[in-house]
Amino acid sequence: MKIQLEQKEALEQANSDEMSKVLLARFGLLPRKKDGAAQMHRLLLELYERKKQSNRERKPEVAVMPVEDMGVFAGIKRQTMYDYLRRWLDLNLLKKTSFVNQGKVVIGYELNGTNLENSFRKAEGRIKQHMDESFKLIEQLQLELKKEKLRKDGISEDEEPQESVNHLHQ
Repeated sequence: MKIQLEQKEALEQANSDEMSKVLLARFGLLPRKKDGAAQMHRLLLELYERKKQSNRERKPEVAVMPVEDMGVFAGIKRQTMYDYLRRWLDLNLLKKTSFVNQGKVVIGYELNGTNLENSFRKAEGRIKQHMDESFKLIEQLQLELKKEKLRKDGISEDEEPQESVNHLHQ
């Protein structure tokens, strides 16, 4: 998982397209190549509209988009869409879903929440989990550095360093 957050702000008079681009940029979900043509904000807005319609009509299959359709909304080919999809799934923003339509099993993706906020809260949870794991690693690193320093100084890990003891007695 490669999380690439950006500090980007929406203009005061921003419309939904501009705001969705800013949001996707802040979560690292926009094209990373300078010449990237993917319109991921259009896909986000379509996923949201489908989720709303699905909730309103109580038809969960309405919210699901096959990868081919996702690529069409983003203006990219299916294989390229799979590359982008990985980041969305890593952040837990989307979930994979399947349903039966006219006797065929359709596999696709939908927002991983009842609306945009719920879906991005799931992404927030994934980022927080990643940060918590990183801080545990930092704690382990600090402990290992301390142990290595003690071994280098010839002090067993159970003993208190002699200079500290001498300093306390002064």
